[in-house]
Amino acid sequence: MKKIMLAGLTAFSAITAMSAITALSAITAAASEIETVSCQKQKEAPLIILLSRTGNTAAVGEMIKQFTGGDIEALSLVEPYPENYQQTVQQVREENESGFLPELVSLQHDPERYSDIFIGFPTWGMALPPPVKALLNSTELRDKTVFPFNTNAGYGLGSSIDTFRELCVGCNVMSEFSAKGGIERDGVLLAIKGQREVEVRDEVQAWLESEYCAVGKN
Repeated sequence: MKKIMLAGLTAFSAITAMSAITALSAITAAASEIETVSCQKQKEAPLIILLSRTGNTAAVGEMIKQFTGGDIEALSLVEPYPENYQQTVQQVREENESGFLPELVSLQHDPERYSDIFIGFPTWGMALPPPVKALLNSTELRDKTVFPFNTNAGYGLGSSIDTFRELCVGCNVMSEFSAKGGIERDGVLLAIKGQREVEVRDEVQAWLESEYCAVGKN
């Protein structure tokens, strides 16, 4: 396994801890009512790794955890992005132009122990966020079955999924899940809540049945 630098830090959030925690709390109350997917008892628990700034990707990741019984972990950066949205947009633009990959805190869960891995990310600037590029560049995922999931401001995946497939060398990358989340630029942060959370949960369950449960069937 390629090591992600700086072991021992344990922050749960990818970039803003409170955003991710808020997202998870928003759906915890309904957790006991969520059924598992049909294949859950026949499969080993997957690993769910996610990047979340406003909490929407974290909300989807928690749904996947509840449906599959998987282990979940959010990416953390050694030097987090600024809280200011415009400053982060500028920094990410510069990183994408230069090819810079930010340093990540070491994962607490070892991906080598898992056959199925979910990787979640928001669309940033119509591209794959640099921290997810760093994850794929520094983690050995060859021969793993990888399930990408995404949230975005309504403009779609952009080039993110193509880049994801290019960087996940030797992976069996399944069809992605994508849902509209918040629009941080307009001050809309956690959007996957209330009725929208119910709708997305149904979409996630259908995606898991068609993609996750299909793996390993004869």
